[in-house]
Amino acid sequence: MVTAPRIDPALDGVRRRVEAGERLSLDDGDLLYRTPDIWSVCELADVARRRLHGDTAYYNVNRHLNYSNVCALSCSFCDFFAKRGDDRAYTRSLREIRAEAERAAEAGATEMHIVGGLDPYLPWEYYPQMLATIREAAPSIHIKAFTAVEIVHLAKVARVYKGATLGGEEGRAARMEGIAWVLERLIAAGLGSLPGGGAEVFDDRVHDEAFKGKIRSDVWLDVHRVAHHLGLNSNATMLYGHIEDRHERLAHMDMLRRVQDDALAGFDSGSGPLGGGVIRGRFQTIIPLPFFPDGSALERLPGPSGLENLRTLAICRLMLDNFPHVKAFWIMQTLGMAQLMLQCGADDIDGTVVWYDITKVGGAGTHQEVSVADLQRAIREAGFTPVERDTLYRRVGREGKNWWVEGDLGARLGE
Repeated sequence: MVTAPRIDPALDGVRRRVEAGERLSLDDGDLLYRTPDIWSVCELADVARRRLHGDTAYYNVNRHLNYSNVCALSCSFCDFFAKRGDDRAYTRSLREIRAEAERAAEAGATEMHIVGGLDPYLPWEYYPQMLATIREAAPSIHIKAFTAVEIVHLAKVARVYKGATLGGEEGRAARMEGIAWVLERLIAAGLGSLPGGGAEVFDDRVHDEAFKGKIRSDVWLDVHRVAHHLGLNSNATMLYGHIEDRHERLAHMDMLRRVQDDALAGFDSGSGPLGGGVIRGRFQTIIPLPFFPDGSALERLPGPSGLENLRTLAICRLMLDNFPHVKAFWIMQTLGMAQLMLQCGADDIDGTVVWYDITKVGGAGTHQEVSVADLQRAIREAGFTPVERDTLYRRVGREGKNWWVEGDLGARLGE
């Protein structure tokens, strides 16, 4: 016997607030996680998504570069890191990086996404030289590089991360000064924005158990505050489905939207460690990432289900009302799931990628690539209109490998 889908009347108040464009509370978020009516949760996320983006869904032509998998940390969730001397350990030379940038430009990429391990053997100079090398080889490509965790590591390598043992505002001001020192020099070398990795879940208990030694939420958020103050846009992630609980995910979302509120206010009064001035950067995208236990020290855990992935992405769209974009990162969600997520709150499925060494879903290797035609077809099959974007979500016009930002005085980049 076929029965009608269950509609949960407990969601009526949340529905009214979503339709009115009002901010949801943590209690609302808790209800969205508890209700058995997951399809209403996804429907409400679609309402919020279409209010912002209509039937548009974004993709980009990008390449990922992992410059080193050597890492001083040994996070229990991670199957990426290696120790020096391991058979699978690598560190890319500047010559190799130049070649990658040239290949990216030849393929018409608009972005290089660069992250790596916390390699204790690389000097500070390697990092600005890497960016300058890419900028010289491919001047039109936007460089999105270095998680907040890496930025703090670079400040330590450069010996400008002061105040780590100091408490209160004095210690925080000293740490943020070192973070700003690093970011200013990376910007001068070609850095265009920050990715959102390394956030995991903002909870001290979770961090101490699963990410021991990694920076906690306060420092991660401060790195992005400094980046926004310096004019950089950034992304944010949430790695879920391991040892955290749902309320901790909601607390993570709430911390992010509070920092975004400050960025969107657009002005720093000068009372904090950054001093006064206009804040020109902001968070662009929230990227919920499911935990894959295979090969990690937490492989005893099952990881999140497909329905939990849909629910969590939808709740991100509903709770993070001040984030313009929600990404269904197809590398970790699969392209088929990303199609469904476009109907449940996501408006972006990322790009062509080519090389990705952080996570391998379903036995995939490091070469994980889809074509523009694949991305466009997936978006159309999901019922949306594909739009190519650059890193800053500006529409891109293209003729083969040559591309330009539409509306930017017709300036053609990559020619």
